[in-house]
Amino acid sequence: MTSFDFVSYDAALAVTAGLVVFAALLLLKAFIARQLRQRAKTAKPSFLEYAEQITTGTRLPFFIGIALLVGFSQTELSALHAKWLNYAWIIILVSQIALWGNRIIAVAVQRSFIYQRQSDPASATHLMIAGLIGRIVLWSTAALVVLDNLGFNITTIMASLGIGGIAVALAVQNILGDIFSSVSIALDKPFVIGDFIIVDSYMGTVEYVGMKTTRLRSLGGEQIVFSNAELLKCRIRNYKRMQERRVLFEFGIAYETPMTEIERLPQTVKDIVSASYLETRFDRAHFKGYGDSALLFEVVYYVLDPDYNKYMDIQQEINLGLLAALRDRKISFAYPTRTLYVAPSPANEEISNAAEKLVA
Repeated sequence: MTSFDFVSYDAALAVTAGLVVFAALLLLKAFIARQLRQRAKTAKPSFLEYAEQITTGTRLPFFIGIALLVGFSQTELSALHAKWLNYAWIIILVSQIALWGNRIIAVAVQRSFIYQRQSDPASATHLMIAGLIGRIVLWSTAALVVLDNLGFNITTIMASLGIGGIAVALAVQNILGDIFSSVSIALDKPFVIGDFIIVDSYMGTVEYVGMKTTRLRSLGGEQIVFSNAELLKCRIRNYKRMQERRVLFEFGIAYETPMTEIERLPQTVKDIVSASYLETRFDRAHFKGYGDSALLFEVVYYVLDPDYNKYMDIQQEINLGLLAALRDRKISFAYPTRTLYVAPSPANEEISNAAEKLVA
């Protein structure tokens, strides 16, 4: 056999082995996917979902890489080439394992997030942070494993990273500030996913808490994005944690109202606010003072349910009850009025006397 024939035979063997492995991997993926679909029709335990994600997460480039490596393994390689082939095996296998782990983390976080968002919003907030930290640890470990198997001194690399980390930290201090702020949000819990908060002049429901940003869904429907570091510098009002709502309102009645009705009015307001069908706790009702055109009353009560719609329903019932009570007693609400006094003068007296004579 000539050297040319030997090379041709070697190449044909490599190509054949690569194609066989490639086809076998595709068939194996199809077989596993079909078995998982059949299992899903009867029952779908949680571990089957992870297996399904691992199967679907195994992409064509991985199969091509494995097939090429198997093909090259069938050829005569020098020591240097065999060494590089070994490195390629390490890089491809570790990378694919890391991709599988990343997919498992993503599925686990998503499944837990959907469940925890309703039952325990605080845990849902932690999951977003834990998922990202898990990915960072996973890929850092994968990188260190690859470097270690490639012959690098990990201890020296870690020491170099420690020294270079100071420069990197100075360059990305804003990003690091947001990351530490996200950890502070996760630990201190000033708000969690699902809380309705007001930040400065912005308000909305917390939708997502990430490593760099927090996102709110406003009442108008748009999404508001805050940097975590800037968010914690602001005063945050968390309405989700309100246990009861304090309500203060005023109204004014006409100055012509009889004294007896004015004295009875605070008790009337108390009876209306304290009605048994309203979820309220009466605090006080007082004749507050004298307005420009009204006798002013101030009322304070508490709504025992923090829901805003419930508060508006109760306030409407109180307003209707108060209006009906005042109309029954012929008490009118005050409205802006002005009385004009004309000072007496000789010219005015002559005009008045002339008018009286004409009438007479």
